[in-house]
Amino acid sequence: MEKEIFYRLALIHFPNYGNAAIKKLIRLCGSATVLFENPQSAATKLYRYRSNLQLPKLNDSIRQFVDNELTQARRHDIKICFFDDEHYPDRLKSCSDAPYYFYYKGAECFNNNKSIAIVGTRNASNYGKDVVKKIVEDLAPHNVCIVSGLARGIDTCAHEEALQKNLCTIAVLGCGLSMVYPNENRKLAQQILENGGAIISEYSFDAMPDRMNFPKRNRVIAGLSDAVVVAESQEKGGSIITADIAHSYNRDVFAVPGSIFQKSQHGCHELIRNNLAALISSGKDIANMMGWEQVQTQCNQPTLFSKLSEEEDAILQVIRKKQEATIDQISAEISTMSYPRLASLMLSLELKGIIECKPGKVYTTIY
Repeated sequence: MEKEIFYRLALIHFPNYGNAAIKKLIRLCGSATVLFENPQSAATKLYRYRSNLQLPKLNDSIRQFVDNELTQARRHDIKICFFDDEHYPDRLKSCSDAPYYFYYKGAECFNNNKSIAIVGTRNASNYGKDVVKKIVEDLAPHNVCIVSGLARGIDTCAHEEALQKNLCTIAVLGCGLSMVYPNENRKLAQQILENGGAIISEYSFDAMPDRMNFPKRNRVIAGLSDAVVVAESQEKGGSIITADIAHSYNRDVFAVPGSIFQKSQHGCHELIRNNLAALISSGKDIANMMGWEQVQTQCNQPTLFSKLSEEEDAILQVIRKKQEATIDQISAEISTMSYPRLASLMLSLELKGIIECKPGKVYTTIY
């Protein structure tokens, strides 16, 4: 297995290979080891599937780099999660540009039943901090995982409030795990790990916090979450990028209005004005819009003549095949259906008494 991990890490350092190409190579050839140790077999498989991907060739520079990565991982208790691992985040797996792998420290808490990203300006006002505090406080009864980027301002506040409420929180870094950026959040990062959370990065161990890393990092924040909350933001910046990415993933986006005289509120106002985000004033608004506040209704027994739409039938077939499935697993199987549409249809099936939601937000068929 260690050999396979070595070759998988090596693949990312070939300039012509992106995440999608690497995933395709491994799927077609069965493993990264085959690519490097049995290139003739790999070439045959690629030809059979009419793939024009070229086989990689190792050099001393790449070998040395990967050896160092694995040494540092062992030394600092860093784990690696690949796209086909059992605990790879289900929500992230449904995103077309999901990372091929990432490094992480802490718990494997990537598949929480409910997950919300909270993002915003680094120059958070007292109002913005109060907004985050109220949202997290309102969401605490739903045992929501809070995802953010460990940056100054709103991100820091989101992680701190999650810890205050004993909620799981995940920090996604724009640098390698050899450091915490900004440095003043080192203690916060340690608290996240000590309280059952995780810190993750798709960057190599010693990668510096380059400004080009953060937009890429933001897609992971959006992909790990059921919805993104922009608590306070100017018209441009990482928070707006995260909101745009969330839209492309069919995630819900929420924004909090503020003073028309504060530039730090203009980004939220633009999102709301352009119908790119739903206006909220509390975490209760989020819970309601996500369907978490709905009272469990006693379901009627289905009849043999229940008529289902093609979309409902497709959902039912996925649940039957898996025996039980989360909404994110179903979304990954039916990639052509938007997330809000899927949630609506599943509620319809639940009310018809055809499926039921069991503890852990896992769906099963009733008959």
